Amino acid sequence: MYLIRHKNAFIFLATLALIVGCVSHGAPIRSIEGQPVTTNRAASLDEIGNAIVRAGASLNMQMRKVRPGLVEATYVPMGGANKGLSATMEIKYDSKQYSIVYKDSTGLGYDGSKIHKNYNNWVQSLDNRIRVQLSTL
Repeated sequence: MYLIRHKNAFIFLATLALIVGCVSHGAPIRSIEGQPVTTNRAASLDEIGNAIVRAGASLNMQMRKVRPGLVEATYVPMGGANKGLSATMEIKYDSKQYSIVYKDSTGLGYDGSKIHKNYNNWVQSLDNRIRVQLSTL
């Protein structure tokens, strides 16, 4: 009887450790730093900002121009396994380069250096769309 209780306690603790480990582990947070602004012609800061806004809007992100050179993107995926998750990124830009950096999130387990892998996928998608939109200028 004594061994059975200890075995059950061990199984419980091992399972708990596995669950906690799976929840707390994330991917290193991804930032896009110093990505070149590549356009077909000289583009104004306003045109670059508008291209960034169009890129995020095409991904169903809420885009807000904070000021020239800074756009805030918030993504709230709808339904399914992503329900209750959200992320806000800042896109800092000038006529030569842009960066996408983490600002805030909900439900993504951000611990200061790691975050749920979905966040990194969203950043990569946004970067891809920004490059496409800039290439049309």
